[in-house]
Amino acid sequence: MSRPRPRWTTTTGHVTGIALLFVAAGMFASAIIEAASGTDGQAMILASVLTALPGVTLWLWTRPGSLDRATVFTAVAGTWLVVSAFGALPYLLAGTFQRGEIGPLEVLADAIFESVSGFSCTGSTVFGSHNLIADQGPGILIYRQFTQWIGGMGIVLLVVTVLPALRASGLGLIGAEAPGEGGDRLAPRMAQTARRFWYVYVGLTALITTALLAAGMTPFDAVAHAFTTASTGGFSTRDSSIGYWDSVAVEMVIMIGLLMGGANFTLHSRSISSRRPVHMKDAEFRSYIWLLTGATLVVTVLLMDDGMGMTRALRSAAFNVVTLGTSGGFGNATGPGSNGDFVRWAAGPQLVLLLLLVSGGCTGSTSGGVKVMRLTVGISHARRTLRSIRHPRAVLPVRHGSGTLAEPLVERIAGFMVVYGMLVVSGTLVVAALGTDLVTALGGVIGSLGNMGPALNKAGPTASFVDGFTAPARTVLALLMLIGRLELFPMLLMLVTPYRALQDGVRSPHS
Repeated sequence: MSRPRPRWTTTTGHVTGIALLFVAAGMFASAIIEAASGTDGQAMILASVLTALPGVTLWLWTRPGSLDRATVFTAVAGTWLVVSAFGALPYLLAGTFQRGEIGPLEVLADAIFESVSGFSCTGSTVFGSHNLIADQGPGILIYRQFTQWIGGMGIVLLVVTVLPALRASGLGLIGAEAPGEGGDRLAPRMAQTARRFWYVYVGLTALITTALLAAGMTPFDAVAHAFTTASTGGFSTRDSSIGYWDSVAVEMVIMIGLLMGGANFTLHSRSISSRRPVHMKDAEFRSYIWLLTGATLVVTVLLMDDGMGMTRALRSAAFNVVTLGTSGGFGNATGPGSNGDFVRWAAGPQLVLLLLLVSGGCTGSTSGGVKVMRLTVGISHARRTLRSIRHPRAVLPVRHGSGTLAEPLVERIAGFMVVYGMLVVSGTLVVAALGTDLVTALGGVIGSLGNMGPALNKAGPTASFVDGFTAPARTVLALLMLIGRLELFPMLLMLVTPYRALQDGVRSPHS
């Protein structure tokens, strides 16, 4: 009898290998679509093979090990880094970003930026007047949409769904990847929990596809935009994004889809199980709806005060508030300077949108940003601090809805807010130092860290990030996208692990 093949014990390698196989399958499906349209799909097929080979190798020659906290963070962050790197292969092999006299390093930076923006569901793009989306083949177009769809629910969550070895202990992996604090377990086993989320996600995508078909989109465009609406990603198959259709019906479907994608998927699942909506019983969801409604009304009034008609003001305000408040990133501008191009608005409505760039949607959703729950807890914590100054001996708990939050959770949220603010300030300084004006740098950093997509000034909904940011600046923004998608700490802890290991080695008595 042959001896069993030795396998290297590494959770990071095993999870990464399976994740690469899923991405390779998406590339292969995109190649089939490319070939079916009569276009050469060899670049996509080659990318699929080059991605599948290391995926199969890691899957066969590794096995998952322990899931302590450090391992979990390294596995999740490492998987996202590797997948984003291999995700750039279709763009590189197809020569998507070759233009003019730019060098290979800038082409590589563009390809990685587009890949990271896709998987992190940010929606920022380096396509523009120099390189139109409309000139790309259907394979590249659907691949861009696929990256956001698989990244919206989470690559590692998909791995946990199919990986038997992690079914009993995958909570840490899901918790490190899922947006927000303390996601609820919907089922007693983690594989069931992950599968339940994916069922809801696929069902939401199918509903959005059907609605977009009814609103007048072609089947290809409907599926493509359903992918990036359910994931609150924002990539489009058109250079003018949703503004290409200039349709109230299409915009309504997109807004409702974004609102659902930006809500906690636990609420969706419970509503399906109980066969009645339970969303309005949740304090965070109520705050989420009130925030977007209030922002829409304020922006509408400000646009009307600036001379825009009421109907057009309401339409422009509602779409842009929802798409930025849910981190969707779509645009309904029909062109630069049109009503939906919010970089042409006055300072007042732009300030409201800037606040929405920070807030994001609900915890446990596909949305980015700080999250509504953290904002409300932060406000409650600030109120408690002020009250404790007046009543130093009083016991003042922090409340969220009708419940009281444990102090460790409050401290964790406060720490998150501080780190988030520090990253915004430091990121803005770095991007500005790399040749970007201050307003564009601030908007780009907040938009990247919150996975929002379009931002202010030269990073607006009708602009390309090639025009407003240098290649080094775009690389910084790509890193911020990944940090924001993983809720700061997994990526940051993975980045400081080698430094801590070096320090421990220096302090060792044997060094």
